[in-house]
Amino acid sequence: MKHFYLVILLFVCSLGFSQENAKSTADIDGFKLYPNPVTQGKVYIETTLNSPKQILVFDVLGTQVLQTTILGKELNLSDLAKGVYILRVFEKDKVATRKLIIK
Repeated sequence: MKHFYLVILLFVCSLGFSQENAKSTADIDGFKLYPNPVTQGKVYIETTLNSPKQILVFDVLGTQVLQTTILGKELNLSDLAKGVYILRVFEKDKVATRKLIIK
């Protein structure tokens, strides 16, 4: 029984350390998303590097509804229905995830 508790303890510790490493390199430097909520069908994404960004948009059920790459700051969302979405932005080796509301 002691071995079982030891295995569980090691598993929890390793899981905690792996999450620390993921968080330390995860967010994009200088990430700004505006306006949120979106009312005019366009959202602007700014970062410190301002390099090309791969954009993924998911609905609340986790279904991917949009995948695109932008070179500037402007992202057109006029094809999406009103609602709440999850926005994932990939720039170089960094990732930012935010809630996006379209009114």
